[in-house]
Amino acid sequence: MSYRVLNFAGGLCAALWLLAAAAPIGPGNSIAFAQKALAQNNDAKPADQQSAAPKEGAKEGSKDGAKDGTKESQKIDEFTEAQRVLNGPAGNPECVWLGRRVVSLLWRDDLDTAFRHLDLYDRFGCPSGHIQVTFRCLVLHANSIDPKAADSLNGRVHACWISPALPAAPPPAASAQPPTTTR
Repeated sequence: MSYRVLNFAGGLCAALWLLAAAAPIGPGNSIAFAQKALAQNNDAKPADQQSAAPKEGAKEGSKDGAKDGTKESQKIDEFTEAQRVLNGPAGNPECVWLGRRVVSLLWRDDLDTAFRHLDLYDRFGCPSGHIQVTFRCLVLHANSIDPKAADSLNGRVHACWISPALPAAPPPAASAQPPTTTR
């Protein structure tokens, strides 16, 4: 470790020596040199911020900005509905958000992340039993979830969160053809 420290210190001394050699010698020149270096660094930051600002403004005026606004209002409506329908802490917005996330992660077999979210869910004082009944409801309604559509899973998780006692969906109808036998 002492080798690395000495190597770093030697490199730092060499860099300072090169900077001093590049600047003309005289009183106050080192201060002027440092001020120029700082001024160059400060000028770069506003340019970066100015280039980032039009991108954000352009996004707000686009169609995506309108979609985000309706998506946000939909989320707020879902939280309000959950608070109205569910009694107790299961209807609190933080419990709804974390709980639905835990159930979705469990469904997608991301158990490590689900358990980390479940720790937060418990820390907020949310009822762990509601996770269990919601996941049971989700399993019972598995045939109504389209694996290619994320909204299908999210919609079903929300429906099960609001009323986990939904009756199970009927199994798909069996084909009317009798089974064939091979002889």
